[in-house]
This record gives sequence, structure tokens and C-alpha cells, in this order.
Amino acid sequence: MRVCLSSLGSLASRMAGAALISACCATPLAAQEAPPPGLPILFDSRERLPKPDLSSLVRLRFLTSVDFPPFNFADQNGKLAGFHVDLAREICDELGISDKCQIQALPFDELQGALSASQGDAVIAGVAVTPKLRKSFTFSRPFLMLPARFIRNLKASIDGTTAAALTGHPVGVVKGTAHEAMLAAFFPSIKQVPFDDKDALLAAVKDGKVDAAFADGLQLSFWVSSSSAEKCCALFDGPYLSQQFLGEGMTIMLRQQDADLTDAINHALATLSRDGRLQEIYLRYFPYGLY
Repeated sequence: MRVCLSSLGSLASRMAGAALISACCATPLAAQEAPPPGLPILFDSRERLPKPDLSSLVRLRFLTSVDFPPFNFADQNGKLAGFHVDLAREICDELGISDKCQIQALPFDELQGALSASQGDAVIAGVAVTPKLRKSFTFSRPFLMLPARFIRNLKASIDGTTAAALTGHPVGVVKGTAHEAMLAAFFPSIKQVPFDDKDALLAAVKDGKVDAAFADGLQLSFWVSSSSAEKCCALFDGPYLSQQFLGEGMTIMLRQQDADLTDAINHALATLSRDGRLQEIYLRYFPYGLY
């Protein structure tokens, strides 16, 4: 199970092909009307995370997959690419072990078994943190949260710029998802209109059958900027984060016995977050912003 995005249906229907996403990600930042909001820093600036000595480490093998764009995918030349891939390389660079780093792709459902069998040392593929997995594995600190967002139809008459202005307006949501439950909990006065799947939801807001929609911010940020949206809609208010509904965020999964490696990766993530390198990777793959 992958983090957060599972609430919008199957991976194949949720995400466009890797080529399409990578093309979107290549859009120059200068082409946008304004820079997107920055990536939230999830590490306390006063916290000092230890950097264990990894001199005895023979190699660090990151495991990922190729079916989760823009996080991990095969580019047009068949090479591994994506946010997670670039982040893994930056982690190795920060720890001074770039010459010992390897990144290998496996089918997503084989990653857990491969890590257990020591066929890799860390999984960076959007694995959702669950109590069951915590019994067998450990996880790094989160480095990215995937928010929920509203989008609105630009032709709808909405008097205001916050979610409170949606009271009395029909707002679409995919039924049976974490976002449906989150919308009800956060905004009980908003009139929910349930849809069977993401495609039906997006078609409804585009056609004006609902004035707005509430769903995964990653999906919505790419969709409103795509040609299929035909400039009908825009992100509205937010972002909204909730560990209860959306999980702990993006992390790296490791074996429980590898405490030093986990500490080292946390140290690297904190450094990358504080010095702006994590922000650079984020803007490379999310040019329209999630927040």
C-alpha cells in the first residue's frame, strides 16, 4: 500500500504515464505566473540529529519501483528517474558515500520481501507507514507530506477565498476515500456530492456540475495545469494536512536492526531540508506546487 494516493483509486487510473508526468515536471519554473509556495520544513531547526560513522559500510542499496511517477519511474531512455531517485542520490552525497550507493527498481509488491531478505538496505517508494509494518521494519522521519486540496470551477460564483466560502456550494469528493472522511470532519457544513471515481469527479467540476472538489493535492495540482482541464479550474485554499486521514507522509523504510543507517538517513534528510536541496528536488518534480 502506497502512502496517501491510495484513496483515489488504482495506481494506473490515478497517475498518467511516466512520460506524461516527466514532461509536466520539465516545465520551466519561469513559465509560471508566480513561484509556488515552498516545501514545508518538517525538521525543527533546533534539533540536532546525530551522524553515525558509516566508514565500515560496504554499500547502500536503495530499492524503488518504476510505477509511481513523478516519484519513481523509467524515463524515455529507460533510466530510473523521479523525486525519490534524486533524493536517494542527494542522501548519499550528503553522507559522503556516493561511491557506495546503488539504486535498484523492483515491482512494488516485491520491495518488502527484498528488504527482509537483505537484497537491499532501504526502500524509497512511497510505502505507507502502518502499525503492522512497524512490527517488522523501521522508518525514517517524514520528508514530504501529501496534502488534500480543493479545486474550484473558475466560472462558479464563490464569494471568498477560504473554504468557508464553499458553505452552501456542492463540493465533489470520491466516495469511500480518506478525503471524503476528512472533508466531513474538517468542514461539516460543506455539502458533499459523492462520485464513484476520480475521473467522474474531475469531469463534474470541469463541467460545472459541482462548484468545487476535494481530493489529493498531488493529483489536483497536475490536473488543473494540464491540457485536459482546459483552464477550467484552479486550486483553492489549503493545503490541508492530517496524519489521521492521510498518514505519516513520505518516509524511507529500513530494517529494524539498521539503527545507525536509519539515524544517518535522518541526519541527511534534516540537512537537505534545512539547506534548501530538498526544496530544489521538490520544485524539479512539482513545478506547480502542492502547498
